[in-house]
Amino acid sequence: MDLSELQVFLAVASERSFSRAAAKLHRTQPAVSQSVKRLEEELGERLFDRSSKGGHLTEAGSILLDYARQLVRLKEEAESAVRELQDLRRGRVLVGANEAAVHILLPVIERFRQEHPQAQVEVVRTPARLIAGEVLNRSLDFGVVTFEPRDGGLASVALGEDDLVMLTRPDHPLAKHRQVTMEQFGQQTVIAHNDPSPARERVLYLYEQRHAAINIQIALPSLDGIKHAIEMGLGVALLPRRCALAEIGRGQLAALDIPQLQLPRDVRLVYRASGEMTHAAEAFLSAARQGLKS
Repeated sequence: MDLSELQVFLAVASERSFSRAAAKLHRTQPAVSQSVKRLEEELGERLFDRSSKGGHLTEAGSILLDYARQLVRLKEEAESAVRELQDLRRGRVLVGANEAAVHILLPVIERFRQEHPQAQVEVVRTPARLIAGEVLNRSLDFGVVTFEPRDGGLASVALGEDDLVMLTRPDHPLAKHRQVTMEQFGQQTVIAHNDPSPARERVLYLYEQRHAAINIQIALPSLDGIKHAIEMGLGVALLPRRCALAEIGRGQLAALDIPQLQLPRDVRLVYRASGEMTHAAEAFLSAARQGLKS
């Protein structure tokens, strides 16, 4: 039984007219009639009552109708499954993250790319306060946040932990200390990131609670710019340790703990709790979960 003939049969049954079905299928009416005739000859039964003007189904046609729908639907599902496999090879995963979160995301991207080298990953710079909404409205496949999402429509997987540290030049007077107080940090020339974030708001709130001053004199738009400014001796900064591991390892920067500002930073990958994912997104989520086992 030819699937294309079943599709013609379904069009005639739906339109209740050979001529309207022909127009819908962009075929001639004789071609549609011939297709239905071949199907009838194969089954040995009339499928339409030719004596009626409405193209009514015969009893055999009514029986065939449900089976034809199922077969055509299975064909479409099979084509869709193959296309999704192609999407995994050529597809794209879109992740929203602020600049500081990119560093903890890189190992996930590495694992994903090892398994799917032709797939694309795009990380879009997105303020933390907007990530939940962007994921829920499907503008993003995933988002990276440093807090447990409260929205019931989101699920998450932990990527790791990070802590905030004071970054300074190794020759700074405080660099010989393993830790400093928040008051000592606040008295320095502080270089801040000018992109608002929940972490920044929590730090400012802690200073306000203690009636302590924080001397923010410079605001820059990028972490690389902040780190370079510290190396130049323009000031100090409070940043996630992970984003400066290379500079700390090379001795370009020193990291000091500030016990009063040890805010919990459980970095999580968030995604929609319900609804279908592309195969590429499923593979990316699997790569994120693999990190928990390693």
